[in-house]
Amino acid sequence: MTTLTTLLSPVAVRLGVHSPDWRAAIRAAGQALVDDGVSTADYTTQMIDNVEENGPYIVIAPGVAFAHARPSPAVLRTGMSWIRLREPVRFGHDTNDPVSLVVALAATDSSAHTEAMAALARSLADPATTAALDQARDASEVLALLEGEGAAGPADRAVPAAAAASHHKILTVCGNGVGTSLFLKNTLEQVLDRWGWSGHVSVEATDTISARGKSSEAVAILTSREIARTLGDVGVPVRVVQDFTSTAEVDTVLRDTYSV
Repeated sequence: MTTLTTLLSPVAVRLGVHSPDWRAAIRAAGQALVDDGVSTADYTTQMIDNVEENGPYIVIAPGVAFAHARPSPAVLRTGMSWIRLREPVRFGHDTNDPVSLVVALAATDSSAHTEAMAALARSLADPATTAALDQARDASEVLALLEGEGAAGPADRAVPAAAAASHHKILTVCGNGVGTSLFLKNTLEQVLDRWGWSGHVSVEATDTISARGKSSEAVAILTSREIARTLGDVGVPVRVVQDFTSTAEVDTVLRDTYSV
């Protein structure tokens, strides 16, 4: 089992980093990966290119950016970095700017880190954990808090009965299929578990290119506003989620999808 603390070492945790803009913030996150022996400088360039090509969809929640790119030879091993900025910077996201935390992921493949992404999603969805992370004084405190893996509170609204006995699929989509789509997948699966729908609806995280081919298999696609614009008309409903860590928002989107 891959955990957050096996992917994130104290070397790659940086607090109070000054970055004048979003590119500098990603460079700081990339340099931490380089210093930890996770990737080369080429991967940092690829993370910046990803935003320039696909827009600021990596800003997955208010104040949080999840920098990443596709697996490539520039990734030496799977790992993460954690950069808390001294002054927030704008990435150009409609609702989640400005960003004060940049978490970067370098992955050798699209599956080995899924458990760690689920743990990170839970931590960032828990207000008490995020508040404590904002106040952490050093890397050891950050890692100790992440080991706790905070969990989101229960939904306030009644849980609906399963809409159908047949099995459905929902796609969560990002530019590369290895980062933000996994965040959204994990949050959606939390809601489905709470509803008791996990046996009726499966969730697949994928990239924009693959999503177009897989859309006919799905009842809906959940993604960011930027990626929704890139996808265009794929023949199934495309639902926009602003905060990829919010079970409350995903609950609302899922209710709208199934009219419950």
